[in-house]
Amino acid sequence: MILITALLCVAFFVSLPLFIITKNGALEGVTITLGITLYHFVMRLAVGYIVNSIMKNKANHNSFWFKEKRFEKKLYKLLRVRKWKKHLPTYSPEAFDITQKNVAEIIGATCQAEIVHEIITVLSLLPITLIPFLGGAVAFILTSILAALVDCLFVILQRYNRPRLIKTLVREKKGK
Repeated sequence: MILITALLCVAFFVSLPLFIITKNGALEGVTITLGITLYHFVMRLAVGYIVNSIMKNKANHNSFWFKEKRFEKKLYKLLRVRKWKKHLPTYSPEAFDITQKNVAEIIGATCQAEIVHEIITVLSLLPITLIPFLGGAVAFILTSILAALVDCLFVILQRYNRPRLIKTLVREKKGK
């Protein structure tokens, strides 16, 4: 992800002055697309870094925010989360690796990942505010909404997995 972000950065900062000099319409579209894509990558990396710096996977999973809500089990069954969850990529697989972390640490990581993706979901909609200045409403709205929906999948994944991990933690504590 860092490499892709670096490549997007180079491409954007090459295309921007070229567009400014040439005023080429096609180059304008390329520059805007690169800029929006760069925003989404940089924003995701920044949010992850900031939240990790603050939380350090130490969230209280017993707080109201992280508690499983009454409707969630039915929603997860309806969405068939169990079938697709294994296909989502993980930015830091080691944070969720049962061979490297204990269950309590993994639960903390699920809380932190949920917060990260909730913030990203909201920030994914921010490019829509550029429509009055740059036009391209359809492109801005579609990319923003699709990006937000993808991050909602990651929120759902964390919320789906956490109750199972908590049950495991409770069993471990009873066994001691």
